[in-house]
Amino acid sequence: MLLLKNARVVDYLTGTDEKKDILLNGDEILAVAENITEAVENTIDCEGLVAIPGLFDMHVHARDPGQTHKEDLLTCAEAAAAGGVTGFLCMPNTEPVIDSEKILKYIAKKAKECKVKIYASCAITKGQEGKELCDFEALKKAGAIALTDDGKPVKSARVMAEAMIKAGDEKMTIISHCEDLDIAGGGLMNAGKVSIELGLWGAHRASENIITSREIDLARDIAESVHIAHVSTKEAVAKIRAAKAEGLKVTCETAPHYFSLTEDKLFERDADYRMNPPLRLQTDVDAIIAGLQDGSIDCIITDHAPHTPDEKHYFHTAPNGVIGLETSLAVTLTFLYHTGKIGLPDIVRLMCVNPRRILGIEGGSIAIGHTADITLFDLDEEWTVKPEKFKSKSRNSCFKGMKLKGKVKYTIVNGEVVYAD
Repeated sequence: MLLLKNARVVDYLTGTDEKKDILLNGDEILAVAENITEAVENTIDCEGLVAIPGLFDMHVHARDPGQTHKEDLLTCAEAAAAGGVTGFLCMPNTEPVIDSEKILKYIAKKAKECKVKIYASCAITKGQEGKELCDFEALKKAGAIALTDDGKPVKSARVMAEAMIKAGDEKMTIISHCEDLDIAGGGLMNAGKVSIELGLWGAHRASENIITSREIDLARDIAESVHIAHVSTKEAVAKIRAAKAEGLKVTCETAPHYFSLTEDKLFERDADYRMNPPLRLQTDVDAIIAGLQDGSIDCIITDHAPHTPDEKHYFHTAPNGVIGLETSLAVTLTFLYHTGKIGLPDIVRLMCVNPRRILGIEGGSIAIGHTADITLFDLDEEWTVKPEKFKSKSRNSCFKGMKLKGKVKYTIVNGEVVYAD
């Protein structure tokens, strides 16, 4: 048994925010109370630390199989643990694409060796080619819990509608990468002031907004659910807010870089600030924060997308994507909590409760009988992001060199300490 003493327990589901001891027996929370005196094998003094349910990231590119020079499931799990993330959903745009029972079995086998809990999403269409739907029933039986062509949009509205219906039949979450490639046109950044001044082609925000509108229209017409990935524009937030007010089954997510950074970072001509969707304007940042505050945006994810330093070296040709597992909580605390925009219970809602709820995964509470997945952090410890010290294989962080406030100290999965700072 493991006893956590004197932690400030913050739990959105139970409404708890007070100092407690937490007794863990294997993978179960046995007690949450003041002054637990039971004799145990291990005790951690958590004085000055906050305990929340383990973070869950529902949007991670582990690059495994096929691109393990960038990341693999083992190193991705190490990075997750270092960031307080006790479980994550891996995206299917691997090589080969995760669209078969064979690849799911490979992931499940390797996941057993990992420090955190790993769940798999599968492609909506075979090979992510946007044409023929995968066998959702077979993929679910093989362990997949979600479906997405993330990295590519499903171009055909007809195909997406069929996918939403079949996903509903199988009770699987369908995640949409909202991007009209014709409108995006291969732009390197947001189309606007910075792209014009740099003389580079920009991706227009309408690319995201149009497909977001399409998915909402489909959700309305066929009465099925859809989850919108990596929201970055003020227009998309407004559309999703209206959809929720209408009672449609639409959920969504955003990433820390969309509520903390703007396109001005691209003036540095550093590809570590290039991701898809791109960094936008301050008005978009403000809208993302408002959406997080009022519940229009359901989750904070990372879209952790590792690339090698060589790939990211050349600004004009580098692939899009940034890593984020080891900084997501700290960035959220720095830009949302310490600025007074969002309280700790809502951070738990956004990073622990809602991702699990949307995916149908148990957990997200520090209460008796719940799974012993817990993140402990120092709310006020300041530290500077040094990617060379990351557990991830890759270094492409858009927060490199930034001073953050809030530091993960322990990550506990199934009652075992998998990371300690």
